[in-house]
Amino acid sequence: MEELTFLIEEEQAKERIDKAIASFDTDWSRSQIQNYLKDGHVLVNGETVKSNYKVKKGDVIVVTTPEAIPLDVVAENLNLEIVYEDEDVVVVNKPRGMVVHPAPGHTSGTLVNGLMYQIKDLSGINGVMRPGIVHRIDKDTSGLLMVAKNDVAHESLVDQLVKKTVTRKYIALVHGRIAHDKGTIDAPIGRDKKDRQSMAVVDNGKHAVTHFRVLDRFENFTLVECQLETGRTHQIRVHMKYIGYPLAGDPKYGPKKTVDFDGQVLHAEVLGFIQPKTGEYLEFSYPLPEDFKNLLDHLKNNH
Repeated sequence: MEELTFLIEEEQAKERIDKAIASFDTDWSRSQIQNYLKDGHVLVNGETVKSNYKVKKGDVIVVTTPEAIPLDVVAENLNLEIVYEDEDVVVVNKPRGMVVHPAPGHTSGTLVNGLMYQIKDLSGINGVMRPGIVHRIDKDTSGLLMVAKNDVAHESLVDQLVKKTVTRKYIALVHGRIAHDKGTIDAPIGRDKKDRQSMAVVDNGKHAVTHFRVLDRFENFTLVECQLETGRTHQIRVHMKYIGYPLAGDPKYGPKKTVDFDGQVLHAEVLGFIQPKTGEYLEFSYPLPEDFKNLLDHLKNNH
């Protein structure tokens, strides 16, 4: 059993309690929080409340999490495209629309399910739900991910991410025509104070740097390559919105229904890192998916 205490601030006042708790950057889903409320694991100022309770400034919320029941994550044949594999590391191309790792209530069809079927060993550092997962990309972003096959490799790859020595380049289609050919966005990212489910550039956020260069311009869009120096949640999506060029198709940070594309037009094209045992620098690239290429062809033909 674990007990966590949260204090409600002014900006969360009048939110439903499940939304307020979810905003505290825990790993719990809203449905999980609702189950905690239903089962009496949540106290507000020492009392149980209903799931539609609206929180007030100064409310003290105590969540007592029950003992975790080990989840069996089932290996599934999802025909993942393994771009590279050695005894320590796997590089996989994640298709758009696929979630990286299972979560309570969503335990199948994820990248992890597919990896467990195709890869014999995965590192255990992140536990049963996220074996081998060193970093992740959003569900509707396609492209390259590195996966650790043992704990030594896992620690090495995480260390490389922390030291900013991993090469990560993304191709993105953004709204508007960017006049200059390249730039750097250095702006801290944290939870959006108005919408705790989203990220934003905020004064007390975590250091975040994105370098971009223009690859092509269309009538109302620009194709850019974004290179991550840091790896914050939704970093490219938040940074490009911040400078006035939100990603096309982005349901969270962009204008609604602007291109015929199911999610943000973003692809993790290049991934480079040092092999944990040999010390050799390895770099991989993966071409744009067909639907991304088709969208660019459509924009070119209607230029």
